[in-house]
Amino acid sequence: MNTIESLQWRYAVKKFDSDKFLDDTQINTLKEAFNLTATSYGLQPITLAVIKNKKIQKELLAHSYNQAQVVDASHLLVICIPKEYHTEEVHKYFDLVQKTRKTEDRILQPFKNFLTAEIDKKPQEELLKWSKNQAYLALGNLLTVCAIEKIDACPMEGFIPKKYDEVLGLANKNLTAVLALPVGYRANDDFMKDLKKVRKNIKDSIMNFN
Repeated sequence: MNTIESLQWRYAVKKFDSDKFLDDTQINTLKEAFNLTATSYGLQPITLAVIKNKKIQKELLAHSYNQAQVVDASHLLVICIPKEYHTEEVHKYFDLVQKTRKTEDRILQPFKNFLTAEIDKKPQEELLKWSKNQAYLALGNLLTVCAIEKIDACPMEGFIPKKYDEVLGLANKNLTAVLALPVGYRANDDFMKDLKKVRKNIKDSIMNFN
């Protein structure tokens, strides 16, 4: 399949085959794709929890409005963001830039000072919203990669973040759950499996300026 055919193949799975599991290579591809997601300034204020534990998945089911995908999927991916974001993360980023690219400090310092000042002046509420925007970028990227790799998925906002935080011990890591993505294989009797995709006519969703 080409890219468009893969995106046509993708849909939000309503029922997973609970007897089929993704292999390590597939999961590693999703981990790498998540880590390669574009984020604002490249700061990556996002963390991915990869859950392959039926006991934990069953516990999270009760906090996911009983959406069976959470427990029936091969793995449950949970995208998390910092509850508080501080300038030390900016410093860590520039340390990594220097280590990776061997860029001289005199070249990096002006941009480092700019980003540090930008983060420092923003209230935590605004930084939380900014981080959540980055989480949606990661979700979109993962969905596209899933389609290309023929991994079924179901993006979810419908869960109780506070309860996910408790079950996964995220508060101790200064993290909070914002999005969930069960991944695996669609069940043969998923009623959505063979339905045509419903989308606007492309002329109604695209504007061209030539």
